[in-house]
Amino acid sequence: MPRATNAAASRRRRKKFIKSAKGYYGNKSKLFRYAKEAVNHADQHAYIHRREKKRTWRSLWIVRINAACRETGISYSRFMEGLKETGIVLNRKALADLAVRDEVAFNTIIEKVKNALQAKKA
Repeated sequence: MPRATNAAASRRRRKKFIKSAKGYYGNKSKLFRYAKEAVNHADQHAYIHRREKKRTWRSLWIVRINAACRETGISYSRFMEGLKETGIVLNRKALADLAVRDEVAFNTIIEKVKNALQAKKA
């Protein structure tokens, strides 16, 4: 009786890796062994950087908010404290967008924050 090799499934599995490695340099796009290694590394980096991207954006938003706050004479941390006091619930992404695109609205928020901090101090 002939030996069962599972050839069709093996070929399909290998072709999937080779297809994923399209555009890679040299052997990494042609040979299964090297393509598999390259694709697995690429997948690991993609997974890690999808999470890193969120950190990077958040730090950018914080920098933008801080810069806009400092122009009006208040630090980022005092601004965030004042936001909690006033009960304004806006995330950093929205605040950074306001700081960049709508300076009037952001300055209105800053005035409310400053008043809340003054009231807290008194």
